[in-house]
Amino acid sequence: MAARAADPAERVTRSGTADAADGPARLPWRFDTGRLCLDLVATGDPAPGAGHRDEPLAGEGRLRRWLVGAALVPPGTPLPADCPSWVQRFTELRGHLAQVVRAEIEGRPAPAAAALERVNALAVAAPPPVRAVRDAGGSLVRALARAPECAELLAVVARDAVELLTDPAARALLRQCEGESCRRVYVDTSRGSRRRWCSSEVCGNRERVARHRRRVAALART
Repeated sequence: MAARAADPAERVTRSGTADAADGPARLPWRFDTGRLCLDLVATGDPAPGAGHRDEPLAGEGRLRRWLVGAALVPPGTPLPADCPSWVQRFTELRGHLAQVVRAEIEGRPAPAAAALERVNALAVAAPPPVRAVRDAGGSLVRALARAPECAELLAVVARDAVELLTDPAARALLRQCEGESCRRVYVDTSRGSRRRWCSSEVCGNRERVARHRRRVAALART
């Protein structure tokens, strides 16, 4: 299994996570898709109704904060994550992942063959080396043995995608949000697999508000 700074169950699911050493988060990163690779894909999906925007992972410590929020590295890890080459490599992987995942959802995997090969190539690299250390409370926790290289972190994300896509049960739970203009992909682990939105609090609430406004408008016309 690919090594991470934290177990999947420990990954945060709230918005606005940040590395305290880098200051407050300036983008509402969310880690609620159910998989690390899909959380990366989600950084390239604009919010419903959003117009043109700059690259979300570029500049101002954004990629660094995403790596911490995704539990790929512990807070305070020394990283050159603001350099253009790191951002470019992560956005390239994001594009390949988006092609492969959406091809699977739409049942047309053949057009994504080249993207899949690139994901496979990145997954081959070794993950960052880890070690067991004592935290402030004396408990053993997993930490990185040294500052990670970009290829090692890319490998963790790519390997998560390989594990997801080669697991028939998990692959069958891939969904695209039904929210208007939302393209986020997630793993539907809800009871009965009836989850319709990437987030009930975000897209789900937006649809409920829109439905209420339509009812009010309809009543006003009667």
